[in-house]
Amino acid sequence: MVFSSISFLFLFMPVAVVGYLVADRLGVGLGLRWLRNLVLLGFSVLFYTWGSGPLVGLLAVSIVVDYFAAVVVDRGRRGERAVLVRLGLAMSIMVNVGLLAYFKYANFAVAEATRAVTAIGLEPPTWMHDWVAVTLPIGISFYTFQSMSYTIDVAQGRVRRLRNPLDFALYVTLFPQLIAGPIVRFHEISEQLGDRRTTIDQAASGATRFAHGLIKKVVVADTVAVMADAAFGADPGSLSMTAAWLGVLAYTVQIYFDFSGYSDMAIGLGMVFGFRFPENFRRPYSALSVTDFWRRWHITLSNWFRDYVYIPLGGNRVASGRTYANLVAVFVITGIWHGASWTFVIWGLYHGVLLLAERLTGQRPLDGTGRSGVERAGRRLGVLIAVMVGWVLFRSPDLGHAVDYLAAMTGAGSGQVDVHPGMTPSLTDAVPLTLRQAVALAVGLGSMLLPPSVVIGPWLSESTTVPRPISLAATGATATAFAYSLLVVISGQFSPFLYFQF
Repeated sequence: MVFSSISFLFLFMPVAVVGYLVADRLGVGLGLRWLRNLVLLGFSVLFYTWGSGPLVGLLAVSIVVDYFAAVVVDRGRRGERAVLVRLGLAMSIMVNVGLLAYFKYANFAVAEATRAVTAIGLEPPTWMHDWVAVTLPIGISFYTFQSMSYTIDVAQGRVRRLRNPLDFALYVTLFPQLIAGPIVRFHEISEQLGDRRTTIDQAASGATRFAHGLIKKVVVADTVAVMADAAFGADPGSLSMTAAWLGVLAYTVQIYFDFSGYSDMAIGLGMVFGFRFPENFRRPYSALSVTDFWRRWHITLSNWFRDYVYIPLGGNRVASGRTYANLVAVFVITGIWHGASWTFVIWGLYHGVLLLAERLTGQRPLDGTGRSGVERAGRRLGVLIAVMVGWVLFRSPDLGHAVDYLAAMTGAGSGQVDVHPGMTPSLTDAVPLTLRQAVALAVGLGSMLLPPSVVIGPWLSESTTVPRPISLAATGATATAFAYSLLVVISGQFSPFLYFQF
């Protein structure tokens, strides 16, 4: 079920919110505080089953394995038996990584093995010919990582294990962020599972944050997606330089507004249910270095890899050569996590090399302190271009397409496919640029240049100080844009979130 769908906005979400609030009040009145968690768990399981059907069984496997793995780990810690801690960790990691590896990468592995066998002149075995493509379960990359974090946090002594398996099941299945994050590590939310409350102000802030996310998705991301799809759907060798740059610029805006829009909606819904999820984005296209970019983009994934992969490998506490290898390895894994394709592997390697180069040269500023406006603007432009080059790899169906597309960006294309302002031709004719798309693109790009208080201030926290005129203007604009977004949804002009495929 998609957040930007009629069934979710006008059926599932209202029923879930009302049902939860009723259970919350009844639970408090009757002394049954577990009732709200049980009701929210029921809605979360229904949400996932609605979109995945029998594949909900895999989610159940992950939950059961990690709950009992943590029991083993906890006994090992209390009894100072390291073998039990290692056994519980191994159980969690092997099952979750195994599920992820099979369902996400089996098709890719079989295709590559078939290609390799054919390339050396041999006939692929029968099982390769008869291979039936494995269906990718929605959100498996997210919920396996989230479930594993519980066992790891217990093993590291950050938290005590949960006694109630229903609370753990709720942690893993919370429908606001189950499908595409933010990836909430257990220690970040453990206390909220049993002790939380929803105030009117918090619910209002959450609703506003949700509306903001829907606007970002429907008004901006889905609108510029038409340009990105046209550019990347054409033969890259036929693109003009202008069309190629417009296509990747549109995708740069699309992927940020699509994914950050989902995160805003997830965080907003979490607030309505009394939860505080971690932020997932912090104006990443304003970064002054690629290192800074990764502290602002998909923050919860970066933090997961930092704490559970990079630091256990030695982080920067080992020799320089080992540190550099760890850094690049983590980003290659990050690329693989995003998808089963060589383009994702190269995309991860590309960012790892950029980070390594910044570390070696000492050019990785994290803020603009002591730097002139011209220098800050130049650095931001350089980082943005570097990120856009990476997005070509990320968006392209294969490496050949990516290389040809990058060539088109240098002017090597034939120019048969160009930009057609004011009209919407077929994908093979041109990259369309209607007034609506131009406005959406301008809004998307403008958000990277406006002051943070204007762009995100009214939504990030109640403590953010925003001048009253700006606050009123933002509220009015949000209400108008939200109403327009609902009309777009009702008309059926929306698409699934990009990160659902990961």
